[in-house]
Amino acid sequence: MSPSDQARFDNLYQQHVNVLKLQGKAPATVDAYARAVRRITTYFDRCPDQLNRRDLQDFFSALLQTHSWSSIKLDRNGLQFFYRHILNKPWQWVDIVKPPKVKTLPDILSPEEVARVIHHTRKARYQTYLLCVYSMGLRLSEALYLQVSDIDSARRLIHIRAGKGAKDRFVFLPDRALTLLRHYWASHRNPLWIFPEGKSTALRRAASKPMDKGGLQKSIKAIVKSCNIHKHVSVHTFRHCYGAHLVEAGVNLRAIQHQMGHACPKTTALYTQLTDVTHQDTSVMINQMVDRLAFEIISCDAVAS
Repeated sequence: MSPSDQARFDNLYQQHVNVLKLQGKAPATVDAYARAVRRITTYFDRCPDQLNRRDLQDFFSALLQTHSWSSIKLDRNGLQFFYRHILNKPWQWVDIVKPPKVKTLPDILSPEEVARVIHHTRKARYQTYLLCVYSMGLRLSEALYLQVSDIDSARRLIHIRAGKGAKDRFVFLPDRALTLLRHYWASHRNPLWIFPEGKSTALRRAASKPMDKGGLQKSIKAIVKSCNIHKHVSVHTFRHCYGAHLVEAGVNLRAIQHQMGHACPKTTALYTQLTDVTHQDTSVMINQMVDRLAFEIISCDAVAS
Protein backbone atom coordinates (compact mmCIF):
# COMPACT_ATOMS: atom_id res chain seq x y z
CA MET A 1 0.00 0.00 0.00
CA SER A 2 1.03 3.55 -0.54
CA PRO A 3 1.77 5.68 2.53
CA SER A 4 -1.59 7.45 2.17
CA ASP A 5 -3.46 4.13 1.89
CA GLN A 6 -1.59 2.78 4.90
CA ALA A 7 -2.50 5.86 6.94
CA ARG A 8 -6.16 5.48 5.94
CA PHE A 9 -6.12 1.81 6.88
CA ASP A 10 -4.48 2.53 10.24
CA ASN A 11 -7.21 5.04 11.00
CA LEU A 12 -10.05 2.69 9.97
CA TYR A 13 -8.50 -0.23 11.83
CA GLN A 14 -8.19 1.77 15.05
CA GLN A 15 -11.82 2.88 14.69
CA HIS A 16 -12.77 -0.78 14.27
CA VAL A 17 -10.99 -1.81 17.47
CA ASN A 18 -12.41 1.16 19.40
CA VAL A 19 -16.01 0.46 18.37
CA LEU A 20 -15.64 -3.23 19.22
CA LYS A 21 -14.49 -2.30 22.71
CA LEU A 22 -17.18 0.36 23.11
CA GLN A 23 -19.82 -2.24 22.28
CA GLY A 24 -18.52 -4.40 25.09
CA LYS A 25 -17.23 -7.24 22.94
CA ALA A 26 -15.17 -9.86 24.75
CA PRO A 27 -11.37 -9.57 24.34
CA ALA A 28 -11.31 -12.78 22.30
CA THR A 29 -13.95 -11.35 19.95
CA VAL A 30 -12.06 -8.08 19.57
CA ASP A 31 -8.90 -10.02 18.67
CA ALA A 32 -10.72 -12.27 16.17
CA TYR A 33 -12.61 -9.47 14.43
CA ALA A 34 -9.50 -7.28 14.25
CA ARG A 35 -7.52 -10.20 12.83
CA ALA A 36 -10.12 -10.62 10.07
CA VAL A 37 -9.55 -7.04 8.90
CA ARG A 38 -5.77 -7.45 9.03
CA ARG A 39 -5.92 -10.73 7.14
CA ILE A 40 -7.93 -9.46 4.18
CA THR A 41 -5.81 -6.30 4.02
CA THR A 42 -2.64 -8.38 3.84
CA TYR A 43 -4.15 -10.70 1.24
CA PHE A 44 -4.91 -7.89 -1.23
CA ASP A 45 -2.36 -5.36 0.01
CA ARG A 46 -5.15 -2.82 -0.22
CA CYS A 47 -7.26 -0.96 2.29
CA PRO A 48 -10.55 -2.91 2.78
CA ASP A 49 -12.68 0.11 1.84
CA GLN A 50 -11.47 -0.38 -1.75
CA LEU A 51 -12.63 -3.99 -2.06
CA ASN A 52 -15.70 -5.02 -4.02
CA ARG A 53 -18.03 -7.99 -3.87
CA ARG A 54 -15.87 -10.08 -6.24
CA ASP A 55 -12.81 -9.39 -4.08
CA LEU A 56 -14.66 -10.70 -1.04
CA GLN A 57 -15.71 -13.85 -2.88
CA ASP A 58 -12.13 -14.48 -4.03
CA PHE A 59 -10.80 -13.93 -0.51
CA PHE A 60 -13.19 -16.41 1.10
CA SER A 61 -12.62 -18.95 -1.68
CA ALA A 62 -8.90 -18.84 -0.93
CA LEU A 63 -9.49 -18.89 2.83
CA LEU A 64 -11.58 -22.03 2.46
CA GLN A 65 -8.51 -23.87 1.16
CA THR A 66 -6.43 -23.19 4.25
CA HIS A 67 -8.77 -22.60 7.21
CA SER A 68 -11.65 -24.31 8.98
CA TRP A 69 -15.24 -23.16 8.73
CA SER A 70 -15.05 -21.89 12.30
CA SER A 71 -12.23 -19.53 11.28
CA ILE A 72 -14.12 -18.50 8.17
CA LYS A 73 -17.21 -17.65 10.20
CA LEU A 74 -15.13 -15.46 12.51
CA ASP A 75 -13.65 -13.60 9.54
CA ARG A 76 -17.08 -13.23 7.98
CA ASN A 77 -18.52 -11.79 11.19
CA GLY A 78 -15.51 -9.55 11.72
CA LEU A 79 -15.69 -8.10 8.21
CA GLN A 80 -19.46 -7.71 8.45
CA PHE A 81 -18.97 -5.67 11.63
CA PHE A 82 -16.28 -3.60 9.91
CA TYR A 83 -18.49 -2.85 6.88
CA ARG A 84 -21.57 -1.98 8.92
CA HIS A 85 -20.06 0.05 11.74
CA ILE A 86 -16.91 1.57 10.24
CA LEU A 87 -17.49 1.85 6.48
CA ASN A 88 -21.28 2.26 6.80
CA LYS A 89 -21.70 -0.05 3.82
CA PRO A 90 -24.30 -2.80 3.46
CA TRP A 91 -22.94 -6.30 3.03
CA GLN A 92 -25.18 -9.26 2.34
CA TRP A 93 -22.82 -11.83 3.80
CA VAL A 94 -25.26 -14.71 3.17
CA ASP A 95 -24.74 -14.24 -0.56
CA ILE A 96 -20.96 -14.19 -0.18
CA VAL A 97 -20.21 -17.01 2.24
CA LYS A 98 -22.59 -19.32 4.08
CA PRO A 99 -20.95 -22.07 6.14
CA PRO A 100 -22.74 -25.41 5.99
CA LYS A 101 -24.91 -26.40 8.92
CA VAL A 102 -23.20 -29.43 10.35
CA LYS A 103 -24.44 -31.16 13.48
CA THR A 104 -21.81 -33.38 15.03
CA LEU A 105 -21.68 -35.15 18.35
CA PRO A 106 -18.44 -35.09 20.34
CA ASP A 107 -16.65 -38.26 21.35
CA ILE A 108 -17.43 -39.20 24.94
CA LEU A 109 -15.18 -41.17 27.27
CA SER A 110 -16.67 -43.73 29.61
CA PRO A 111 -16.20 -43.17 33.37
CA GLU A 112 -13.59 -45.94 33.25
CA GLU A 113 -11.70 -44.17 30.46
CA VAL A 114 -11.82 -40.86 32.34
CA ALA A 115 -10.41 -42.61 35.41
CA ARG A 116 -7.71 -44.24 33.28
CA VAL A 117 -6.57 -40.88 31.89
CA ILE A 118 -6.50 -39.23 35.32
CA HIS A 119 -4.73 -42.25 36.85
CA HIS A 120 -2.03 -42.28 34.15
CA THR A 121 -1.36 -38.56 34.46
CA ARG A 122 2.14 -38.34 35.92
CA LYS A 123 2.15 -34.66 36.89
CA ALA A 124 0.13 -33.41 39.83
CA ARG A 125 -0.89 -30.13 38.19
CA TYR A 126 -2.35 -31.91 35.15
CA GLN A 127 -4.07 -34.53 37.27
CA THR A 128 -5.66 -31.89 39.49
CA TYR A 129 -6.59 -29.77 36.48
CA LEU A 130 -8.27 -32.69 34.66
CA LEU A 131 -10.26 -33.69 37.73
CA CYS A 132 -11.46 -30.09 38.08
CA VAL A 133 -12.58 -29.91 34.45
CA TYR A 134 -14.37 -33.26 34.63
CA SER A 135 -15.86 -33.09 38.14
CA MET A 136 -17.25 -29.56 37.67
CA GLY A 137 -17.87 -29.44 33.92
CA LEU A 138 -15.55 -26.48 33.41
CA ARG A 139 -14.34 -24.99 30.16
CA LEU A 140 -10.60 -24.96 29.54
CA SER A 141 -10.06 -21.32 30.55
CA GLU A 142 -12.53 -21.47 33.43
CA ALA A 143 -10.37 -24.08 35.14
CA LEU A 144 -7.05 -22.59 34.04
CA TYR A 145 -7.84 -19.16 35.50
CA LEU A 146 -9.19 -20.38 38.84
CA GLN A 147 -7.99 -18.23 41.71
CA VAL A 148 -7.60 -19.09 45.37
CA SER A 149 -10.37 -16.64 46.29
CA ASP A 150 -12.79 -18.45 43.96
CA ILE A 151 -12.84 -21.53 46.19
CA ASP A 152 -15.61 -21.54 48.81
CA SER A 153 -14.73 -24.74 50.67
CA ALA A 154 -17.30 -24.17 53.44
CA ARG A 155 -20.23 -24.12 51.00
CA ARG A 156 -18.56 -26.55 48.53
CA LEU A 157 -18.84 -24.03 45.69
CA ILE A 158 -16.50 -22.54 43.12
CA HIS A 159 -17.12 -19.06 41.72
CA ILE A 160 -16.61 -19.11 37.95
CA ARG A 161 -15.93 -15.54 36.89
CA ALA A 162 -16.58 -14.15 33.41
CA GLY A 163 -17.35 -17.50 31.80
CA LYS A 164 -18.75 -17.80 28.29
CA GLY A 165 -20.82 -14.74 27.50
CA ALA A 166 -19.01 -12.87 30.30
CA LYS A 167 -21.34 -14.52 32.84
CA ASP A 168 -20.49 -15.53 36.39
CA ARG A 169 -21.88 -18.70 37.96
CA PHE A 170 -21.37 -20.94 40.97
CA VAL A 171 -20.70 -24.64 40.48
CA PHE A 172 -20.78 -27.45 43.00
CA LEU A 173 -17.32 -28.47 44.27
CA PRO A 174 -17.10 -32.25 44.85
CA ASP A 175 -15.34 -33.38 48.02
CA ARG A 176 -12.71 -35.31 46.09
CA ALA A 177 -11.90 -32.33 43.88
CA LEU A 178 -11.55 -30.11 46.96
CA THR A 179 -9.13 -32.60 48.50
CA LEU A 180 -6.98 -32.68 45.38
CA LEU A 181 -7.08 -28.87 45.00
CA ARG A 182 -5.87 -28.44 48.57
CA HIS A 183 -3.20 -31.09 48.05
CA TYR A 184 -1.85 -29.42 44.91
CA TRP A 185 -2.12 -25.80 46.08
CA ALA A 186 -0.19 -26.69 49.27
CA SER A 187 2.73 -27.69 47.03
CA HIS A 188 3.26 -24.14 45.74
CA ARG A 189 1.04 -21.76 47.78
CA ASN A 190 0.78 -19.11 45.09
CA PRO A 191 -1.29 -16.30 46.67
CA LEU A 192 -3.43 -15.85 43.55
CA TRP A 193 -3.50 -18.81 41.14
CA ILE A 194 -4.53 -22.40 41.64
CA PHE A 195 -2.61 -23.48 38.52
CA PRO A 196 0.37 -21.10 38.26
CA GLU A 197 3.00 -21.39 35.55
CA GLY A 198 6.51 -22.58 36.34
CA LYS A 199 8.50 -25.82 36.40
CA SER A 200 9.58 -25.60 40.02
CA THR A 201 7.89 -24.90 43.34
CA ALA A 202 9.68 -21.55 43.69
CA LEU A 203 8.64 -20.41 40.22
CA ARG A 204 5.03 -21.43 40.79
CA ARG A 205 4.87 -19.68 44.12
CA ALA A 206 6.01 -16.40 42.53
CA ALA A 207 4.14 -16.77 39.20
CA SER A 208 1.96 -13.87 38.09
CA LYS A 209 -0.06 -15.86 35.54
CA PRO A 210 -1.44 -19.39 35.13
CA MET A 211 -0.07 -22.30 33.11
CA ASP A 212 0.37 -21.95 29.36
CA LYS A 213 -2.80 -23.01 27.52
CA GLY A 214 -0.98 -24.46 24.51
CA GLY A 215 1.39 -26.55 26.60
CA LEU A 216 -1.51 -27.82 28.68
CA GLN A 217 -3.48 -28.97 25.62
CA LYS A 218 -0.47 -30.77 24.12
CA SER A 219 0.23 -32.53 27.40
CA ILE A 220 -3.37 -33.72 27.76
CA LYS A 221 -3.36 -35.13 24.22
CA ALA A 222 -0.10 -36.96 24.96
CA ILE A 223 -1.57 -38.42 28.15
CA VAL A 224 -4.67 -39.65 26.32
CA LYS A 225 -2.51 -41.23 23.61
CA SER A 226 -0.41 -43.00 26.23
CA CYS A 227 -3.64 -44.54 27.56
CA ASN A 228 -4.24 -46.16 24.16
CA ILE A 229 -7.49 -44.23 23.70
CA HIS A 230 -8.12 -43.53 20.03
CA LYS A 231 -11.13 -41.24 20.32
CA HIS A 232 -10.86 -37.56 19.39
CA VAL A 233 -10.15 -36.14 22.84
CA SER A 234 -9.36 -32.60 23.93
CA VAL A 235 -9.62 -30.81 27.27
CA HIS A 236 -13.19 -29.86 26.33
CA THR A 237 -14.05 -33.55 25.98
CA PHE A 238 -13.93 -33.90 29.76
CA ARG A 239 -16.57 -31.18 30.08
CA HIS A 240 -18.77 -33.10 27.64
CA CYS A 241 -18.18 -36.26 29.65
CA TYR A 242 -19.37 -34.45 32.78
CA GLY A 243 -22.68 -33.56 31.14
CA ALA A 244 -23.18 -37.00 29.59
CA HIS A 245 -22.31 -38.90 32.78
CA LEU A 246 -24.63 -36.75 34.91
CA VAL A 247 -27.45 -37.50 32.48
CA GLU A 248 -26.66 -41.21 32.77
CA ALA A 249 -26.72 -40.84 36.57
CA GLY A 250 -30.22 -39.36 36.36
CA VAL A 251 -29.44 -35.77 37.40
CA ASN A 252 -32.11 -33.25 36.43
CA LEU A 253 -31.41 -31.51 33.11
CA ARG A 254 -32.12 -28.07 34.56
CA ALA A 255 -29.53 -28.69 37.26
CA ILE A 256 -26.98 -29.80 34.64
CA GLN A 257 -27.69 -26.67 32.58
CA HIS A 258 -27.03 -24.49 35.62
CA GLN A 259 -23.83 -26.32 36.54
CA MET A 260 -22.44 -26.10 33.00
CA GLY A 261 -23.47 -22.49 32.39
CA HIS A 262 -25.50 -23.22 29.25
CA ALA A 263 -27.55 -20.24 28.14
CA CYS A 264 -29.96 -22.47 26.20
CA PRO A 265 -31.49 -25.71 27.53
CA LYS A 266 -31.22 -27.17 24.02
CA THR A 267 -27.44 -27.28 24.46
CA THR A 268 -27.82 -29.40 27.58
CA ALA A 269 -30.42 -31.59 25.89
CA LEU A 270 -27.77 -32.72 23.38
CA TYR A 271 -26.45 -34.99 26.12
CA THR A 272 -29.56 -37.07 26.27
CA GLN A 273 -32.63 -38.32 24.50
CA LEU A 274 -34.45 -38.72 27.84
CA THR A 275 -37.82 -37.03 28.22
CA ASP A 276 -38.69 -38.02 31.79
CA VAL A 277 -36.00 -36.74 34.15
CA THR A 278 -36.67 -36.74 37.89
CA HIS A 279 -35.45 -34.18 40.41
CA GLN A 280 -32.59 -35.44 42.57
CA ASP A 281 -29.97 -34.08 44.93
CA THR A 282 -27.38 -32.77 42.47
CA SER A 283 -24.54 -32.53 44.98
CA VAL A 284 -25.01 -36.16 46.06
CA MET A 285 -25.09 -37.37 42.45
CA ILE A 286 -21.94 -35.44 41.49
CA ASN A 287 -20.04 -36.73 44.52
CA GLN A 288 -21.07 -40.29 43.69
CA MET A 289 -19.97 -39.87 40.07
CA VAL A 290 -16.55 -38.48 40.98
CA ASP A 291 -16.00 -40.97 43.83
CA ARG A 292 -16.32 -43.84 41.36
CA LEU A 293 -13.12 -42.75 39.61
CA ALA A 294 -10.25 -45.07 40.46
CA PHE A 295 -6.91 -43.26 40.38
CA GLU A 296 -3.91 -42.66 42.57
CA ILE A 297 -3.10 -39.11 43.69
CA ILE A 298 0.26 -37.89 42.40
CA SER A 299 2.91 -36.59 44.79
CA CYS A 300 3.35 -32.82 44.68
CA ASP A 301 7.08 -32.57 45.38
CA ALA A 302 8.98 -29.99 43.33
CA VAL A 303 10.53 -32.50 40.92
CA ALA A 304 7.62 -34.85 40.28
CA SER A 305 4.99 -32.15 39.85
